[in-house]
Amino acid sequence: MKVSDDAKYKIYVDMKKRGKCPSEDSVHVGFIAWVRHNYPEIGNLLIHPKNEGKRTAQQVSMDKKMGSIAKGASDIIIPGNPSFVCELKREDATQCKWQAGQEDYLNNAADNGCFSCVAFGLDAAKEAFIDWLSTNNNLMSL
Repeated sequence: MKVSDDAKYKIYVDMKKRGKCPSEDSVHVGFIAWVRHNYPEIGNLLIHPKNEGKRTAQQVSMDKKMGSIAKGASDIIIPGNPSFVCELKREDATQCKWQAGQEDYLNNAADNGCFSCVAFGLDAAKEAFIDWLSTNNNLMSL
């Protein structure tokens, strides 16, 4: 795993985790289920930009015009003050790949006041979320 030296986002990772681990999709589904179960009011705000997947050139063009696709957009975005912007990766950082624009998106989000992070695995994502909650006074009572 290579993270740029000028990263402005937080990194949640246990570098000792190696070997077989759940897929990124499994981490994603588990995290959303955990948030929606434990914090339903926040779970109703949580969105996942659908940047991946196969589409026709015409669909991609229309999705971009409508703002449905943003290059490098993070996996989880929750509006707030600050907003939560989190890129999810597999637990074993050596098995992860960065897509074009993902680090730029995270840095841009951080520059614009968001709680911007990358989380490697479900436990790391939960830790990042709890840290974010502690920065957001409006959500502390949930």
